[in-house]
Amino acid sequence: MVAPIPTGLTRMQHADPKDFPCDICGTTDAVEVPHVREYTGGQPIHICTRCGFVYVKARRSAAAIADEWSERIYGSGYTALLPAVRARLTFVAAFMAEQLGGLRSKRVCDIGAGEGVFLDMIRQPEYGAEVYGIEPSPRNCARMAGLGIAYFTGTIEEYEERGAPGGLFDIAVIAWTMENCQSPRAMLAAAHRMLKPGGHVVVATGSRILVPFKKPLHYYLGGRYLGNRPADDHAFRWSAQTLQAQLAVAHFTVQHANRYIDHDTLCMIASPRDPREKIPWTGDDYRAVQHFFERWHAETNAYYPESVGDAAPRVVQAV
Repeated sequence: MVAPIPTGLTRMQHADPKDFPCDICGTTDAVEVPHVREYTGGQPIHICTRCGFVYVKARRSAAAIADEWSERIYGSGYTALLPAVRARLTFVAAFMAEQLGGLRSKRVCDIGAGEGVFLDMIRQPEYGAEVYGIEPSPRNCARMAGLGIAYFTGTIEEYEERGAPGGLFDIAVIAWTMENCQSPRAMLAAAHRMLKPGGHVVVATGSRILVPFKKPLHYYLGGRYLGNRPADDHAFRWSAQTLQAQLAVAHFTVQHANRYIDHDTLCMIASPRDPREKIPWTGDDYRAVQHFFERWHAETNAYYPESVGDAAPRVVQAV
C-alpha cells in the first residue's frame, strides 16, 4: 500500500477555478442550462452548443475537487453504505459479470473507490475478483485497509504521477466518480493506460439527461440536495449519446449498455482502441437539452414551488 499524500490546506491552495472548454468536443461555445442559477446558488452550468454536453465551465484543480469530496461530503451525510447506494452498486456488479463472462480472478481497479463497498462486493466468492482501489480520502482508505483491500491514497492523476505501471488491470471501474472529477477525458485516458490488452472500462452514472424525470430538479442540480456546495464538485451530466461520445474521444468503443430507461443508472462497458484511431460519435442537439431542462423546471416548480430558488448564492468565479 502507498502512504497517503498530504491533504487539507496545502492542496486547497490550488482551489482557484478557471474556465475549461467542453470535455467532449473542445469548443467553448455554450449556453446556460435554463433556470440553473435558481437551484445552484447563482452558479452557472452550461450546455455545449456543438455536442449538447452539460458541464460546469469554471472548475478547480483535480486535487481541490477531490478534497471537497474527501473532507466535506464524505462524513457529512453521504456514504456508500446507504441502502440506495449499495443497490445501484449491486446492479453494476451483476451487469459487469453478466456482460463480461464473470469476474473470477480478473484484476479490477475502482477509480474513486470510496469506502471500498463495491470492491468488497465483487471480491466475495459469488464474483471472485482481485481488487484494488484508488481513492483520495484517507478516511475511506482506512476503511479499505480494515477490509484488507489494497489501495492507493490519492487521485488518479497522483496515482500516475507516482510512476504506477500501465497494463495492470483487466477492468477499470468508474462508478459515480467521473461526474465529480476535473476532466472525464483525463480520467478515461488514465483508465486506458492501466488496462491490459483485451481489458474493459466500466462507467456508471446517475447523471442522466433526455430520459423521463426520476427526481425533482432541485435534487438533481443543487439547492438542499447539494448543500450549496461549489457546482464543480458535480461538474458533468451525460445522456446516453454524450456518454458514448465521451468514451469515443478517449479512444474507447462501447460494447455493452444497460436499459437505462428502466431506472436511475446509466452503465456502459467499453473496450480500448488504438489512440491513433478516430471513433465516430454523435452528440445531442443542445436545443433539445435546453427544452428538457425547461420542462423539468416547470414540473418541479409546479409540484415543489418552495424548492425553486432555495439555494443561497455561492458563485464560483473563474480566473
